[in-house]
Amino acid sequence: MRLAGLTRGGRSLLLGGRSGSFGGVENLVALVTGANTGIGKEIARQLAGAGLTVYLGSRDAARGEHAVEEIGGDTRLLVLDVTNDASIAGAADQVGALDILVNNAGMSGDGKTPDQEDTGTFRRIYETNVFGVVAVTNAFLPALRRSARPRIVNISSGTGSLTWATDPQSRHRSGRYAAYRSSKTALNALTVFYAHTLADDGIKVNALAPGLRRTGLNPAAAASGGDPAEAAAGAVQLALLPDDGPTGGFFSWDGTPVPW
Repeated sequence: MRLAGLTRGGRSLLLGGRSGSFGGVENLVALVTGANTGIGKEIARQLAGAGLTVYLGSRDAARGEHAVEEIGGDTRLLVLDVTNDASIAGAADQVGALDILVNNAGMSGDGKTPDQEDTGTFRRIYETNVFGVVAVTNAFLPALRRSARPRIVNISSGTGSLTWATDPQSRHRSGRYAAYRSSKTALNALTVFYAHTLADDGIKVNALAPGLRRTGLNPAAAASGGDPAEAAAGAVQLALLPDDGPTGGFFSWDGTPVPW
């Protein structure tokens, strides 16, 4: 499977470094959370298609097993609820080696503005989109630290960009989906903090804005014509960055930087 490069200023982030710096990808092991459907499923499919061993994280075992059978390759079900500490610990015990962690599991809620939203919705969304990422990342860090070239990809959202949210010309200048969008802003901050903290371990941490895709995230996404596979390709490229690739960045699905 040939991967097109992410670009920054016309330079390919994937192919601009030493060619073959990752060696045989068939020796790599990846975990994708929330991967029984949507973008996560497509990320798992593309990684497996590239020859990786892929742990498909799914809260629901039956749905996860169905996705594993559909994807094929060396795809393995990992029952994982990112909001449950016992589930996370059990999953981490099952994964001895890990090179790539894709924090994809997320939830949206409705399109309410912050003055209309109840705090319970905020807590529920943050539990998955923020606290779940911290819990899963920390639980799998021992395995990632044993990897020669570890990578973490956080699936964020362009709607979490404060620059775009405050731009009068931007379509993201709105207070709707406040709980979801603010959770992604928090995730962006965590991406930077983890990147700084884990730099000495050689762990590259980046965030991806996948764009609006045809998924079950919310009504707007469900009505979208955006192909989840297109967004997944951007995540795969960040997962397979060469040794001189970026860390602590926020990129769109097409490889262009997204402003914080």
